[in-house]
Amino acid sequence: VVPALAVVLALAVGALVLVFSTPELLRSWSGFFNHPIETLRLSFDAVFQAYKALLEGAIGSLATIVSAIASGNLDEIEAAFRPLSEMLVVTTPLILAGLSVALGFQAGLFNIGGEGQITLGAIFAAFVGFSLDGWPGLAIIVAVVLAGFLGGALWGGIPGVLKAKTGAHEVITTIMLNFIAFRLLDYLLSNDLFQRTDRDDPISKPVLAAFPRLFGGELRVHWGFILAIGVAIGVAFLLNRTTKGFEFRAVGLNPDAARAAGISPTRTYMVVMGLSGGLAGLIGSNQLLSTGPSLTPGFSSGFGFDGIALAMLGRSQPAGVVAAAFLFGILRAGSRAMQAATQTPVDIVLVIQAFVIVFVAAPSIVRSVFRIKTKTTSAFELTARELTTG
Repeated sequence: VVPALAVVLALAVGALVLVFSTPELLRSWSGFFNHPIETLRLSFDAVFQAYKALLEGAIGSLATIVSAIASGNLDEIEAAFRPLSEMLVVTTPLILAGLSVALGFQAGLFNIGGEGQITLGAIFAAFVGFSLDGWPGLAIIVAVVLAGFLGGALWGGIPGVLKAKTGAHEVITTIMLNFIAFRLLDYLLSNDLFQRTDRDDPISKPVLAAFPRLFGGELRVHWGFILAIGVAIGVAFLLNRTTKGFEFRAVGLNPDAARAAGISPTRTYMVVMGLSGGLAGLIGSNQLLSTGPSLTPGFSSGFGFDGIALAMLGRSQPAGVVAAAFLFGILRAGSRAMQAATQTPVDIVLVIQAFVIVFVAAPSIVRSVFRIKTKTTSAFELTARELTTG
């Protein structure tokens, strides 16, 4: 309930920011006591139109979709579903980013190195993707996906080993490895092995295949989205239905108790960080096989840090992370349509995302605003529960 209400509260605060950052509405509010009903009406209308344009820009207009389907014209249907297709393209890497961080959270690890792991995954994926000349397209796609996972897993495994063997905190080591990955990419893009022969700027040779589009035509949603959903299902199965997943959660809750039960926190840290890095590396593969076939400086585009917010909003549960990724995907995909239709700056989306994170990180604020009571359990109730459950 709290994450859902945090989103509602963030949208409300975003509405206030929108109202009080619009000059016309500010002038109306300066004479509020003279025309209170008119001022409130204008403010509500501005917020409603902005959020409506945001939603329609992300998933399309329901009336337009129904009309297009009824017409039977494929071009009209394609145009009606284009906003939804673009939203799914934006959401795909967000799902993988959130799952990467959430998996670490489950084991008590804070993987803040997603940016570096995405970059290393992309380096591995790009090298494989432009080296397999003459291979069938499907084989190249599979190889690129696996290479991206491997590159990210290797880069994520380094802080896992350092934590397990030396006690080095993963936050520090992953941040440092981010910058090493960035500079490694810069070096490779100036090297003949990676740089395009027909270009002088830092850009890699293109990957020789791409994800097929799910529906063909101009709709850009691709099989990478299906891969991301499949990964989410796989992570949920791993965490909730396997012995290894139980070990991850046990170490995350109490590593000392887990050790006493015969579970090795050392081994768990290495495995979890490797898997977390591998999930981040899949973003590199996804981007090369969908939005752009070549590596450039700054390739990761901030997805690694987005994953932290998504994991927090989704309570580190795969289903929650997918839902959070759809929310962020809607906000981002619809922001430009909102700006075009209502002249509302796209930065309002960043404000909403920031407040979502703030309210999720401080749930007491949400509980106070919505007057949600925190249920307390007495020692007697805990003892009775333990006795009845054995």
